[in-house]
Amino acid sequence: MLQDAYESEEFSATPVLTPQQESHYLQAYLPLVRKVVRQLAPQCTCVIDRQDMEQTALLGLLNAIRRYGMPDEGFAGYAIHRIRGAILDELRSLDWRPRLLRQKYHQIKDLIRDMRKQLGREPEWQELSQTGLTPEDYLEFQQLEGAETLASLDELLSGEGHGALPEGRGLEEQFVNQEMLSYALGQLSEKEGLVLSMYYQHDMNLKEIALVLGLTEARICQMNKKITQKIRDCLYPD
Repeated sequence: MLQDAYESEEFSATPVLTPQQESHYLQAYLPLVRKVVRQLAPQCTCVIDRQDMEQTALLGLLNAIRRYGMPDEGFAGYAIHRIRGAILDELRSLDWRPRLLRQKYHQIKDLIRDMRKQLGREPEWQELSQTGLTPEDYLEFQQLEGAETLASLDELLSGEGHGALPEGRGLEEQFVNQEMLSYALGQLSEKEGLVLSMYYQHDMNLKEIALVLGLTEARICQMNKKITQKIRDCLYPD
């Protein structure tokens, strides 16, 4: 796997360490790759198989090493951000929903939206099952929804990609951008803030968060969508 990372033609960052040093730090920080893959796997393996996720994550680690230079005490946090970003970038770049799967996804999404309008709330699984929706299809839908939401949320919080805060050209603009994001995060409820903390600070996956809070994975996915929308509305009130 390490050799594949070096041979990948898609990687083009300029090395700042010797190959021997890079190899040493790749081995030393390999647990970060496994940690991020374990966290994202429940939402992403319906789209990318685990081996491909690990390869993409390893390239993210190599990218982090080459961009950061000699690792110090701040490197691990930086590397986790880069590794997670590499996986989510790969997820976005793929035509990751074949036509039939896209059709099924939109059918279920429309079904849930219609029931939400009728009920005035999110439908429960028991109510959805009465429409003929199977547990397998609903689980697949949840995984796809979760993957999309994580990608959108990561973009907003990382300050990268479409819909993220514009990068400040000077220190003053960067400070304003950070203040805007801090304000947006301050508008979240205590439980929403806890979900973000468990995901980004404690590296828990959605299934683990659901178990801790005594909620379903579907409910955590819904909360993530609400969190993403709240942050986006604060940053871009229009």
